[in-house]
Amino acid sequence: MSETGTRTTDPGRRRPARERLLAAAARRFYADGVTATGIDTITTEAGVAKMSLYNNFSSKSDLVRAYLDARHEEWIALYTSRLEQAQNPRDGVLAAFDAYADHAAFAYERGFRGCGLLNAAAELPAGDEGRSVVRRHKEQVERLIAGHLEKLLPERPEDVRTMAEHLSFLLEGAMARAGLEGDGSRLRHARAMAAALLDRL
Repeated sequence: MSETGTRTTDPGRRRPARERLLAAAARRFYADGVTATGIDTITTEAGVAKMSLYNNFSSKSDLVRAYLDARHEEWIALYTSRLEQAQNPRDGVLAAFDAYADHAAFAYERGFRGCGLLNAAAELPAGDEGRSVVRRHKEQVERLIAGHLEKLLPERPEDVRTMAEHLSFLLEGAMARAGLEGDGSRLRHARAMAAALLDRL
């Protein structure tokens, strides 16, 4: 579901319409923003009729939620891949940082602009279900970090909660700065800071 690449040619056009629509929405929502991207832009880039969009999604809001869900699943896959290389709980915590850095390293059409989930959430009104999708993603990342910390600090539940929140704030702050600066170096610095904190536990 990444926003990498350019418009597809014939082989891509053989993909199901839903996949093409999601891929086009991912590119345009990330590069141009949710509000600025109209349905016509998405259907033209996907190479499908407007009716095909409404056969697959009930509305633009439904498409936005599908995009957010797909982006969450994409991050989970990156994290899972990193976790497979982890040797211990410390590495498990750092896998979350590595997964965000992997996302930042994608070849985005107009460069890296930070967390696509938060970018979209910033455009959505309070109470929108899309914002709930983003909140659940961020809460899950913090829970994953906490799960590894529980193994490092089995008798210190309060410290686990505090440190998980601390590390998730470090990660989110680094992601925001990396997006503003257009490269992933802040994420690498945040990973090094997290590693140093873990080594002092």
